[in-house]
Amino acid sequence: MNICTGPTARLKLLAIILGLFLQGCALPSLKERSLSTALPGEVAQNTALGRAVGPQAQRHPGKSGVTMLADPLAAFAARILLIGMSERTLDLQYYIWQDDTTGMLLLQALHAAAERGVRVRLLIDDNSTSGLDTELAALASHPNIDVRLFNPFLIRGAKWLNYFTDFSRLNRRMHNKSFTADNQVTIVGGRNIGDEYFGATEGVLFADLDVLGTGPVAQAVSKDFDAYWASESAYPVDTIVSDVEATDLADLAAEQFGLIAESAEVTRYLQAVSESPFMTRFLQQELELEWTEVHMISDDPAKALGKASETELLTSHLARILDVPQRSVRLVSPYFVPTEAGTQSFREMEASGVEIEVLTNSLNATDIAVVHAGYAKQRKALLKGGVSLYEMRQFAAPPEPGGHIFSLSRSGSSLHAKTFSIDGERVFVGSFNFDPRSANLNTELGFLIESTSMAGKIDEAFEFDVPGYAYEVRLDADDDLYWVEQRGDEQIRYDVEPETNLWERFLVKFFSLLPIEWLL
Repeated sequence: MNICTGPTARLKLLAIILGLFLQGCALPSLKERSLSTALPGEVAQNTALGRAVGPQAQRHPGKSGVTMLADPLAAFAARILLIGMSERTLDLQYYIWQDDTTGMLLLQALHAAAERGVRVRLLIDDNSTSGLDTELAALASHPNIDVRLFNPFLIRGAKWLNYFTDFSRLNRRMHNKSFTADNQVTIVGGRNIGDEYFGATEGVLFADLDVLGTGPVAQAVSKDFDAYWASESAYPVDTIVSDVEATDLADLAAEQFGLIAESAEVTRYLQAVSESPFMTRFLQQELELEWTEVHMISDDPAKALGKASETELLTSHLARILDVPQRSVRLVSPYFVPTEAGTQSFREMEASGVEIEVLTNSLNATDIAVVHAGYAKQRKALLKGGVSLYEMRQFAAPPEPGGHIFSLSRSGSSLHAKTFSIDGERVFVGSFNFDPRSANLNTELGFLIESTSMAGKIDEAFEFDVPGYAYEVRLDADDDLYWVEQRGDEQIRYDVEPETNLWERFLVKFFSLLPIEWLL
């Protein structure tokens, strides 16, 4: 009998073969993994960064100093400056690290820091490291650089094959983003490492948001990093990736880093970074920080293995800290999948007098159309409940320079920031998307900041900026959806999703019928 007579049988056979193969390729033991922790506070205070922020911190005991990083050039400048000023430690945790211009520039800067004696710990989720195995393993061969892969894949070439035998584990990812220098200054937010996050590409850019923080919140991020670094999901890169040659690090520094440095395009980008207002203010010690109460909240890293208790999830921490909104909720989420339960909660809040406004990506602007399907199926119910919905336009004209909360590209933008304000008094900024994946599967990290000024910036964006670069979704008298684009004094109406074709709209409708919300 032929057991490969159909596609289903062939898939079963492939799964069996992969299962037998992976039985001999189990995840390595962590017993020999080295131990390390964040720089002790008393030592960190005696670094250049410690001395720079120390006087301000002493004038605001118990408070953290924070500032928003909306501009992509400022966000990159902040990271480069912190690497350059660090003296003892650099701890970096990211979901995506791309092998493009900004990714390689930051790896080059980390290597230079290690060469001058800085200990570098780099923790990257393994879902998006394709093409970087050699570089990461080469860097890890440096005595001052330690690289770990979170929730790694065993088959390195075609990673998707791993899902046939280990879907439950590999479907859970580390979505956290943090960057901490000398346990004194940290950056947390929505940005991964890649050109589209830092304004280094002519293509579509992500409109994103980070927060730079110092004081107690920086130490809280360091403690959280230590928990992830020592978790059951963090594997030294050399136990996953094949051994590299002794010359690989030298070759990496001489060839790839050298090519980056010689590129005219890179030179122009770095010139733009050096001329950013943030760079000037930082170097002249004129960077204004708001000193306030900041809560660092994150998931227990055991969530990546399905072992975290409900009380140790970011959503539970948020619920314990936040009061029930009284006046307003303004939510920004690129991947907004409220589910029926979330939609009902929004409707109940609106009925109690709470004004709710949501900004997410339009179908034209999103980079993950299947997630848009999870949102699209709830639109009518949300609108009927009184929720205001705005969808980012990909080719919206950037607002004039000023105090805008998001930076847009003239060549096109996709929303990637994850933030919300509550009652004009508190603001959350982090990696958490308002969707089931962030709530139940991936690990997340963010800051809840007690700040009327920062919350006010979010609220002002919805009042003055959002109508200019997003479609407002409405219902007509027949309960049919339509979209309104505000172009100056003119309003343009669309009766189908703007700037999309019939095939794209069909796919969204098809996916919205499938029971896949828990995956989105």
